[in-house]
Amino acid sequence: MQQKVRSRSPKIIAGGLVLALAAGAAWWWQARQAAQAPQYRTAAIERGSLAASVSASGQVMPVTQVSVGSQVSGQIRELYADFNSEVKAGQLIAQIDPQLIEFQVRQAQADREAALSQVLVAQANVLASQAAVSRAQVDLAEARRDLERKADLVAKGFIAQSEAERAQALVNTSTEALRGAQAQAAVTAAQVQAAQASVKQREAALAQAQTNLSRTRITSPVDGIVIKRTVERGQTVAASLQAPELFVIAQNLRDMRVEVSVDETDVGRIQPGQKASFTVDAFPGQTFEGRVDQVRKAAIAANNVVTYVAAVHFANRDGRLLPGMTANVRIVTDARENVLKLPNAALRMRIAGVEPPADNASNATKSRAASAGGTGAGGQKGSELSAPPTTRGRVYVRSDDGQVRAVNVRLGLTDGSHTELVLPADGAAPLAEGQQVITGVTTPAAAAPARANAPRLAF
Repeated sequence: MQQKVRSRSPKIIAGGLVLALAAGAAWWWQARQAAQAPQYRTAAIERGSLAASVSASGQVMPVTQVSVGSQVSGQIRELYADFNSEVKAGQLIAQIDPQLIEFQVRQAQADREAALSQVLVAQANVLASQAAVSRAQVDLAEARRDLERKADLVAKGFIAQSEAERAQALVNTSTEALRGAQAQAAVTAAQVQAAQASVKQREAALAQAQTNLSRTRITSPVDGIVIKRTVERGQTVAASLQAPELFVIAQNLRDMRVEVSVDETDVGRIQPGQKASFTVDAFPGQTFEGRVDQVRKAAIAANNVVTYVAAVHFANRDGRLLPGMTANVRIVTDARENVLKLPNAALRMRIAGVEPPADNASNATKSRAASAGGTGAGGQKGSELSAPPTTRGRVYVRSDDGQVRAVNVRLGLTDGSHTELVLPADGAAPLAEGQQVITGVTTPAAAAPARANAPRLAF
Protein backbone atom coordinates (compact mmCIF):
# COMPACT_ATOMS: atom_id res chain seq x y z
CA MET A 1 0.00 0.00 0.00
CA GLN A 2 2.83 2.38 0.88
CA GLN A 3 4.60 1.38 -2.29
CA LYS A 4 1.48 2.25 -4.35
CA VAL A 5 1.24 5.73 -2.71
CA ARG A 6 4.89 6.34 -3.34
CA SER A 7 4.42 5.44 -7.03
CA ARG A 8 1.57 7.98 -7.39
CA SER A 9 3.37 10.91 -5.68
CA PRO A 10 5.60 11.89 -8.66
CA LYS A 11 2.58 11.86 -10.93
CA ILE A 12 0.63 14.14 -8.59
CA ILE A 13 3.57 16.54 -8.30
CA ALA A 14 4.01 16.57 -12.08
CA GLY A 15 0.29 17.23 -12.60
CA GLY A 16 0.39 20.12 -10.11
CA LEU A 17 3.35 21.64 -11.89
CA VAL A 18 1.55 21.42 -15.24
CA LEU A 19 -1.55 23.10 -13.82
CA ALA A 20 0.56 25.82 -12.22
CA LEU A 21 2.40 26.34 -15.47
CA ALA A 22 -0.87 26.55 -17.41
CA ALA A 23 -2.32 29.07 -14.93
CA GLY A 24 0.86 31.18 -15.10
CA ALA A 25 0.82 31.14 -18.89
CA ALA A 26 -2.84 32.20 -18.94
CA TRP A 27 -2.15 35.02 -16.48
CA TRP A 28 0.86 36.15 -18.51
CA TRP A 29 -1.15 36.13 -21.73
CA GLN A 30 -3.97 38.22 -20.22
CA ALA A 31 -1.47 40.68 -18.73
CA ARG A 32 0.27 40.93 -22.08
CA GLN A 33 -3.00 41.60 -23.88
CA ALA A 34 -4.00 44.24 -21.29
CA ALA A 35 -0.61 45.93 -21.58
CA GLN A 36 -0.90 46.08 -25.36
CA ALA A 37 -4.45 47.49 -25.28
CA PRO A 38 -4.63 51.25 -26.09
CA GLN A 39 -5.03 53.62 -23.14
CA TYR A 40 -7.45 56.52 -23.78
CA ARG A 41 -7.28 60.03 -22.39
CA THR A 42 -10.69 61.56 -21.75
CA ALA A 43 -12.21 64.93 -20.82
CA ALA A 44 -15.67 65.86 -19.59
CA ILE A 45 -18.30 67.82 -21.51
CA GLU A 46 -18.76 71.09 -19.62
CA ARG A 47 -21.38 73.79 -19.47
CA GLY A 48 -20.32 77.42 -19.43
CA SER A 49 -19.62 80.52 -21.49
CA LEU A 50 -17.91 80.52 -24.86
CA ALA A 51 -16.50 83.42 -26.85
CA ALA A 52 -15.16 83.36 -30.41
CA SER A 53 -12.45 85.86 -31.14
CA VAL A 54 -9.97 87.02 -33.76
CA SER A 55 -6.40 87.64 -32.66
CA ALA A 56 -4.11 89.99 -34.53
CA SER A 57 -1.39 92.53 -33.92
CA GLY A 58 -1.43 96.23 -34.59
CA GLN A 59 0.12 99.56 -33.74
CA VAL A 60 -1.09 102.18 -31.29
CA MET A 61 -1.78 105.45 -33.11
CA PRO A 62 -3.40 108.79 -32.27
CA VAL A 63 -6.86 109.22 -33.74
CA THR A 64 -5.74 112.50 -35.35
CA GLN A 65 -2.15 113.30 -36.17
CA VAL A 66 -0.94 116.00 -38.52
CA SER A 67 2.29 116.05 -40.49
CA VAL A 68 3.64 119.62 -40.60
CA GLY A 69 5.85 120.44 -43.59
CA SER A 70 7.27 123.39 -45.48
CA GLN A 71 6.06 124.72 -48.82
CA VAL A 72 9.18 126.85 -49.33
CA SER A 73 12.84 125.94 -49.45
CA GLY A 74 15.45 127.43 -47.20
CA GLN A 75 17.56 127.02 -44.10
CA ILE A 76 16.00 126.45 -40.70
CA ARG A 77 16.95 129.54 -38.71
CA GLU A 78 15.08 128.86 -35.46
CA LEU A 79 13.19 125.97 -33.82
CA TYR A 80 10.58 126.83 -31.22
CA ALA A 81 9.23 123.32 -30.50
CA ASP A 82 10.82 120.00 -29.56
CA PHE A 83 9.71 116.45 -28.83
CA ASN A 84 6.74 116.29 -26.42
CA SER A 85 6.15 120.05 -26.69
CA GLU A 86 2.52 121.05 -26.23
CA VAL A 87 1.52 123.51 -28.95
CA LYS A 88 -1.54 125.56 -29.80
CA ALA A 89 -3.11 126.17 -33.20
CA GLY A 90 -1.28 129.05 -34.91
CA GLN A 91 1.73 128.87 -32.60
CA LEU A 92 5.13 129.48 -34.24
CA ILE A 93 7.17 126.28 -34.08
CA ALA A 94 9.94 126.94 -36.64
CA GLN A 95 11.37 129.77 -38.75
CA ILE A 96 12.97 129.45 -42.19
CA ASP A 97 15.51 132.11 -43.15
CA PRO A 98 13.35 134.67 -45.06
CA GLN A 99 16.14 136.78 -46.59
CA LEU A 100 15.94 135.36 -50.12
CA ILE A 101 12.15 135.55 -50.20
CA GLU A 102 12.25 139.13 -48.89
CA PHE A 103 14.33 140.05 -51.94
CA GLN A 104 11.69 138.40 -54.13
CA VAL A 105 9.01 140.48 -52.43
CA ARG A 106 10.97 143.68 -53.10
CA GLN A 107 11.48 142.74 -56.74
CA ALA A 108 7.76 142.00 -57.12
CA GLN A 109 6.93 145.37 -55.59
CA ALA A 110 9.26 147.11 -58.05
CA ASP A 111 7.74 145.26 -60.98
CA ARG A 112 4.29 146.31 -59.82
CA GLU A 113 5.31 149.96 -59.63
CA ALA A 114 6.80 149.74 -63.14
CA ALA A 115 3.56 148.26 -64.43
CA LEU A 116 1.58 151.07 -62.81
CA SER A 117 3.76 153.64 -64.61
CA GLN A 118 3.10 151.87 -67.91
CA VAL A 119 -0.60 152.26 -67.23
CA LEU A 120 -0.12 156.01 -66.80
CA VAL A 121 1.83 156.23 -70.07
CA ALA A 122 -0.86 154.27 -71.89
CA GLN A 123 -3.55 156.52 -70.47
CA ALA A 124 -1.59 159.61 -71.67
CA ASN A 125 -1.36 158.07 -75.14
CA VAL A 126 -5.12 157.60 -75.08
CA LEU A 127 -5.59 161.31 -74.39
CA ALA A 128 -3.22 162.23 -77.23
CA SER A 129 -5.08 159.89 -79.58
CA GLN A 130 -8.37 161.43 -78.61
CA ALA A 131 -6.95 164.91 -79.35
CA ALA A 132 -5.75 163.70 -82.76
CA VAL A 133 -9.21 162.38 -83.48
CA SER A 134 -10.71 165.76 -82.56
CA ARG A 135 -8.30 167.61 -84.90
CA ALA A 136 -9.11 165.22 -87.72
CA GLN A 137 -12.82 165.78 -87.16
CA VAL A 138 -12.32 169.59 -87.29
CA ASP A 139 -10.23 169.35 -90.46
CA LEU A 140 -12.89 167.15 -92.09
CA ALA A 141 -15.64 169.58 -91.21
CA GLU A 142 -13.65 172.52 -92.61
CA ALA A 143 -12.92 170.61 -95.83
CA ARG A 144 -16.59 169.82 -96.29
CA ARG A 145 -17.61 173.48 -95.84
CA ASP A 146 -14.96 174.57 -98.35
CA LEU A 147 -16.26 172.00 -100.82
CA GLU A 148 -19.81 173.31 -100.47
CA ARG A 149 -18.69 176.94 -101.11
CA LYS A 150 -16.64 176.01 -104.16
CA ALA A 151 -19.47 173.90 -105.55
CA ASP A 152 -21.77 176.99 -105.42
CA LEU A 153 -19.13 179.18 -107.13
CA VAL A 154 -18.59 176.64 -109.86
CA ALA A 155 -22.34 176.50 -110.44
CA LYS A 156 -22.38 180.33 -110.86
CA GLY A 157 -19.31 180.23 -113.10
CA PHE A 158 -17.10 182.31 -110.85
CA ILE A 159 -14.32 179.65 -110.47
CA ALA A 160 -13.06 176.78 -112.48
CA GLN A 161 -14.18 173.17 -111.98
CA SER A 162 -10.68 172.18 -110.89
CA GLU A 163 -11.03 174.22 -107.74
CA ALA A 164 -14.05 172.17 -106.71
CA GLU A 165 -12.22 168.93 -107.47
CA ARG A 166 -9.27 169.99 -105.26
CA ALA A 167 -11.75 170.72 -102.43
CA GLN A 168 -13.28 167.23 -102.87
CA ALA A 169 -9.85 165.63 -102.66
CA LEU A 170 -9.18 167.53 -99.44
CA VAL A 171 -12.44 166.16 -97.99
CA ASN A 172 -11.39 162.60 -98.86
CA THR A 173 -7.98 163.12 -97.31
CA SER A 174 -9.49 164.52 -94.11
CA THR A 175 -11.86 161.56 -93.90
CA GLU A 176 -8.99 159.06 -94.07
CA ALA A 177 -7.02 161.05 -91.53
CA LEU A 178 -9.99 160.87 -89.16
CA ARG A 179 -10.17 157.11 -89.58
CA GLY A 180 -6.46 156.78 -88.88
CA ALA A 181 -6.75 158.86 -85.70
CA GLN A 182 -9.68 156.79 -84.54
CA ALA A 183 -7.73 153.57 -85.13
CA GLN A 184 -4.79 154.98 -83.21
CA ALA A 185 -7.14 155.87 -80.34
CA ALA A 186 -8.38 152.26 -80.27
CA VAL A 187 -4.76 151.04 -80.14
CA THR A 188 -3.93 153.27 -77.22
CA ALA A 189 -7.08 152.15 -75.40
CA ALA A 190 -5.96 148.53 -75.87
CA GLN A 191 -2.53 149.46 -74.56
CA VAL A 192 -4.17 150.79 -71.43
CA GLN A 193 -5.95 147.46 -70.91
CA ALA A 194 -2.69 145.57 -71.51
CA ALA A 195 -0.89 147.77 -69.00
CA GLN A 196 -3.65 147.21 -66.44
CA ALA A 197 -3.45 143.44 -66.99
CA SER A 198 0.31 143.63 -66.48
CA VAL A 199 -0.36 145.42 -63.20
CA LYS A 200 -2.60 142.54 -62.10
CA GLN A 201 0.13 140.03 -63.00
CA ARG A 202 2.68 141.97 -60.96
CA GLU A 203 0.25 142.19 -58.09
CA ALA A 204 -0.28 138.40 -58.23
CA ALA A 205 3.50 137.86 -58.24
CA LEU A 206 3.80 140.22 -55.27
CA ALA A 207 1.03 138.36 -53.41
CA GLN A 208 2.75 135.04 -54.12
CA ALA A 209 6.06 136.38 -52.85
CA GLN A 210 4.38 137.74 -49.73
CA THR A 211 2.63 134.39 -49.20
CA ASN A 212 5.96 132.57 -49.52
CA LEU A 213 7.41 135.03 -47.04
CA SER A 214 4.63 134.21 -44.56
CA ARG A 215 5.27 130.50 -45.12
CA THR A 216 8.76 130.86 -43.74
CA ARG A 217 6.97 131.00 -40.38
CA ILE A 218 5.99 127.36 -39.66
CA THR A 219 2.99 127.29 -37.35
CA SER A 220 1.01 124.48 -35.74
CA PRO A 221 -2.30 123.76 -37.50
CA VAL A 222 -3.92 122.15 -34.42
CA ASP A 223 -3.70 121.98 -30.67
CA GLY A 224 -1.65 118.97 -29.68
CA ILE A 225 1.70 117.45 -28.75
CA VAL A 226 4.80 117.15 -30.94
CA ILE A 227 5.54 113.43 -31.22
CA LYS A 228 8.12 113.67 -34.00
CA ARG A 229 10.71 116.23 -35.14
CA THR A 230 12.86 115.55 -38.20
CA VAL A 231 14.87 118.79 -38.61
CA GLU A 232 17.61 120.60 -36.74
CA ARG A 233 18.58 124.27 -36.56
CA GLY A 234 20.70 125.17 -39.57
CA GLN A 235 19.39 122.32 -41.73
CA THR A 236 18.31 123.17 -45.26
CA VAL A 237 14.93 121.92 -46.44
CA ALA A 238 14.06 121.63 -50.12
CA ALA A 239 10.42 121.77 -51.13
CA SER A 240 10.32 120.51 -54.72
CA LEU A 241 7.70 117.89 -55.63
CA GLN A 242 6.31 117.54 -52.10
CA ALA A 243 6.55 119.33 -48.81
CA PRO A 244 9.27 117.92 -46.53
CA GLU A 245 8.06 116.69 -43.16
CA LEU A 246 9.32 118.82 -40.26
CA PHE A 247 7.05 117.82 -37.36
CA VAL A 248 4.30 115.32 -36.56
CA ILE A 249 1.71 116.63 -34.10
CA ALA A 250 -0.78 114.37 -32.32
CA GLN A 251 -3.94 116.28 -31.66
CA ASN A 252 -4.98 114.30 -28.57
CA LEU A 253 -3.10 111.46 -26.86
CA ARG A 254 -6.08 110.78 -24.60
CA ASP A 255 -8.10 109.56 -27.57
CA MET A 256 -6.24 106.87 -29.52
CA ARG A 257 -6.73 103.80 -31.67
CA VAL A 258 -5.00 100.56 -32.61
CA GLU A 259 -4.70 99.84 -36.31
CA VAL A 260 -4.99 96.05 -36.51
CA SER A 261 -3.99 93.99 -39.55
CA VAL A 262 -6.72 91.35 -39.93
CA ASP A 263 -6.28 88.39 -42.27
CA GLU A 264 -8.76 88.12 -45.14
CA THR A 265 -10.07 84.83 -43.73
CA ASP A 266 -11.20 86.59 -40.53
CA VAL A 267 -12.24 90.03 -41.77
CA GLY A 268 -15.78 88.85 -42.53
CA ARG A 269 -16.33 88.28 -38.79
CA ILE A 270 -15.21 91.78 -37.79
CA GLN A 271 -17.94 94.41 -37.46
CA PRO A 272 -17.91 97.96 -36.06
CA GLY A 273 -19.01 98.06 -32.45
CA GLN A 274 -17.48 94.74 -31.38
CA LYS A 275 -15.58 94.66 -28.11
CA ALA A 276 -11.82 94.26 -28.19
CA SER A 277 -9.04 93.87 -25.67
CA PHE A 278 -5.29 94.16 -26.17
CA THR A 279 -1.99 94.00 -24.38
CA VAL A 280 1.31 95.77 -24.93
CA ASP A 281 4.80 94.62 -24.04
CA ALA A 282 5.43 97.79 -22.04
CA PHE A 283 2.82 96.78 -19.45
CA PRO A 284 2.87 92.97 -19.10
CA GLY A 285 -0.10 91.43 -17.38
CA GLN A 286 -2.37 94.41 -18.05
CA THR A 287 -5.29 94.31 -20.46
CA PHE A 288 -6.75 97.39 -22.12
CA GLU A 289 -10.29 97.57 -23.43
CA GLY A 290 -11.53 99.09 -26.67
CA ARG A 291 -14.13 98.81 -29.38
CA VAL A 292 -13.93 98.31 -33.14
CA ASP A 293 -14.58 101.69 -34.72
CA GLN A 294 -13.92 101.01 -38.41
CA VAL A 295 -13.11 98.21 -40.84
CA ARG A 296 -11.32 99.69 -43.82
CA LYS A 297 -12.13 98.25 -47.21
CA ALA A 298 -8.72 98.89 -48.77
CA ALA A 299 -6.77 95.63 -49.03
CA ILE A 300 -3.06 95.42 -48.23
CA ALA A 301 -1.19 92.70 -50.13
CA ALA A 302 2.30 91.70 -48.98
CA ASN A 303 4.08 88.45 -49.87
CA ASN A 304 0.83 87.01 -51.29
CA VAL A 305 -0.93 87.65 -47.96
CA VAL A 306 -3.99 89.92 -48.03
CA THR A 307 -4.93 91.81 -44.90
CA TYR A 308 -7.38 94.56 -43.98
CA VAL A 309 -7.04 97.27 -41.34
CA ALA A 310 -9.51 97.39 -38.45
CA ALA A 311 -9.35 100.45 -36.19
CA VAL A 312 -9.91 99.72 -32.49
CA HIS A 313 -10.75 102.91 -30.59
CA PHE A 314 -9.89 103.25 -26.90
CA ALA A 315 -9.53 105.94 -24.25
CA ASN A 316 -5.95 106.53 -23.08
CA ARG A 317 -7.00 108.52 -20.02
CA ASP A 318 -3.81 108.13 -18.02
CA GLY A 319 -1.61 108.66 -21.08
CA ARG A 320 0.48 105.55 -20.48
CA LEU A 321 0.15 104.14 -23.98
CA LEU A 322 2.39 105.90 -26.49
CA PRO A 323 2.14 106.11 -30.28
CA GLY A 324 3.94 103.32 -32.09
CA MET A 325 3.55 100.62 -29.43
CA THR A 326 2.83 97.12 -30.71
CA ALA A 327 -0.49 95.79 -29.43
CA ASN A 328 -1.69 92.18 -29.41
CA VAL A 329 -5.42 92.54 -30.01
CA ARG A 330 -8.25 90.09 -29.36
CA ILE A 331 -11.58 91.04 -30.95
CA VAL A 332 -14.63 89.17 -29.63
CA THR A 333 -16.76 88.34 -32.67
CA ASP A 334 -19.46 86.31 -30.89
CA ALA A 335 -20.27 84.96 -27.42
CA ARG A 336 -22.51 82.31 -25.86
CA GLU A 337 -23.62 81.81 -22.28
CA ASN A 338 -24.62 78.54 -20.57
CA VAL A 339 -23.81 76.21 -23.46
CA LEU A 340 -22.36 72.73 -23.62
CA LYS A 341 -18.82 72.72 -24.91
CA LEU A 342 -16.45 70.04 -26.08
CA PRO A 343 -12.64 70.15 -26.03
CA ASN A 344 -11.32 70.57 -29.55
CA ALA A 345 -8.91 67.68 -29.00
CA ALA A 346 -11.93 65.34 -28.95
CA LEU A 347 -12.99 66.58 -32.39
CA ARG A 348 -9.56 65.89 -33.85
CA MET A 349 -9.59 62.25 -32.72
CA ARG A 350 -9.94 59.51 -35.34
CA ILE A 351 -10.04 55.83 -34.36
CA ALA A 352 -9.80 53.39 -37.24
CA GLY A 353 -12.66 50.96 -37.62
CA VAL A 354 -15.06 52.82 -35.31
CA GLU A 355 -17.89 54.41 -37.30
CA PRO A 356 -21.03 56.14 -35.99
CA PRO A 357 -24.41 54.42 -36.41
CA ALA A 358 -27.00 55.75 -38.84
CA ASP A 359 -29.34 57.09 -36.13
CA ASN A 360 -26.68 59.53 -34.97
CA ALA A 361 -26.55 60.98 -38.45
CA SER A 362 -30.31 61.58 -38.31
CA ASN A 363 -29.88 63.30 -34.96
CA ALA A 364 -27.27 65.50 -36.56
CA THR A 365 -29.78 66.42 -39.24
CA LYS A 366 -32.26 67.42 -36.52
CA SER A 367 -29.52 69.48 -34.94
CA ARG A 368 -29.08 71.36 -38.20
CA ALA A 369 -32.77 72.25 -38.18
CA ALA A 370 -32.52 73.28 -34.53
CA SER A 371 -29.60 75.58 -35.24
CA ALA A 372 -31.56 77.22 -38.05
CA GLY A 373 -34.74 78.01 -36.13
CA GLY A 374 -35.03 75.94 -32.95
CA THR A 375 -33.87 76.50 -29.39
CA GLY A 376 -30.14 76.39 -28.61
CA ALA A 377 -28.34 75.11 -25.55
CA GLY A 378 -28.72 78.41 -23.78
CA GLY A 379 -32.50 78.41 -24.04
CA GLN A 380 -32.60 81.08 -26.79
CA LYS A 381 -33.69 80.84 -30.37
CA GLY A 382 -31.00 80.32 -32.96
CA SER A 383 -32.00 83.43 -34.91
CA GLU A 384 -31.61 85.55 -31.79
CA LEU A 385 -28.14 84.17 -31.17
CA SER A 386 -27.00 85.23 -34.64
CA ALA A 387 -24.81 82.14 -34.65
CA PRO A 388 -22.56 81.26 -37.55
CA PRO A 389 -23.62 78.24 -39.62
CA THR A 390 -23.16 75.04 -37.64
CA THR A 391 -20.87 72.25 -38.78
CA ARG A 392 -20.77 68.51 -38.27
CA GLY A 393 -18.21 66.72 -36.17
CA ARG A 394 -17.44 63.37 -34.63
CA VAL A 395 -16.38 62.39 -31.12
CA TYR A 396 -15.68 59.07 -29.44
CA VAL A 397 -17.03 57.87 -26.08
CA ARG A 398 -16.73 54.64 -24.13
CA SER A 399 -19.84 52.62 -23.36
CA ASP A 400 -20.58 51.02 -20.02
CA ASP A 401 -19.07 47.80 -21.30
CA GLY A 402 -15.82 49.57 -22.16
CA GLN A 403 -16.38 49.56 -25.91
CA VAL A 404 -15.49 52.67 -27.93
CA ARG A 405 -18.24 54.11 -30.08
CA ALA A 406 -18.41 57.11 -32.40
CA VAL A 407 -21.04 59.86 -32.11
CA ASN A 408 -21.91 62.45 -34.73
CA VAL A 409 -22.48 65.90 -33.25
CA ARG A 410 -23.53 69.31 -34.51
CA LEU A 411 -21.04 72.05 -33.63
CA GLY A 412 -21.43 75.79 -33.24
CA LEU A 413 -19.15 78.48 -31.85
CA THR A 414 -15.49 77.80 -31.05
CA ASP A 415 -12.87 79.74 -29.12
CA GLY A 416 -9.90 77.69 -30.29
CA SER A 417 -9.82 75.29 -27.32
CA HIS A 418 -13.52 74.40 -26.90
CA THR A 419 -16.44 74.16 -29.31
CA GLU A 420 -20.14 74.57 -28.67
CA LEU A 421 -22.26 71.42 -28.80
CA VAL A 422 -25.55 72.36 -30.47
CA LEU A 423 -28.48 70.36 -29.09
CA PRO A 424 -31.22 69.03 -31.39
CA ALA A 425 -34.67 70.56 -31.33
CA ASP A 426 -36.34 67.52 -29.73
CA GLY A 427 -33.90 67.54 -26.82
CA ALA A 428 -32.66 64.01 -27.60
CA ALA A 429 -29.04 64.94 -27.18
CA PRO A 430 -26.48 62.27 -28.13
CA LEU A 431 -24.21 63.58 -25.35
CA ALA A 432 -24.84 65.10 -21.95
CA GLU A 433 -23.08 67.38 -19.51
CA GLY A 434 -20.34 65.61 -17.58
CA GLN A 435 -20.00 62.77 -20.09
CA GLN A 436 -16.43 61.79 -20.88
CA VAL A 437 -15.20 62.03 -24.47
CA ILE A 438 -11.93 60.63 -25.77
CA THR A 439 -9.30 63.29 -26.40
CA GLY A 440 -6.24 61.10 -27.02
CA VAL A 441 -4.87 57.62 -27.09
CA THR A 442 -1.63 56.23 -25.69
CA THR A 443 -0.36 52.97 -27.22
CA PRO A 444 2.26 51.27 -24.94
CA ALA A 445 5.48 49.92 -26.31
CA ALA A 446 5.20 46.53 -27.88
CA ALA A 447 5.63 43.69 -25.46
CA ALA A 448 8.97 41.93 -25.43
CA PRO A 449 9.22 38.49 -27.10
CA ALA A 450 7.26 35.83 -25.29
CA ARG A 451 10.34 33.76 -24.66
CA ALA A 452 11.97 36.54 -22.67
CA ASN A 453 9.01 37.05 -20.34
CA ALA A 454 7.45 33.58 -20.24
CA PRO A 455 8.00 31.51 -17.06
CA ARG A 456 10.46 28.69 -17.47
CA LEU A 457 9.68 25.12 -16.61
CA ALA A 458 11.93 23.45 -14.07
CA PHE A 459 11.65 19.81 -13.20
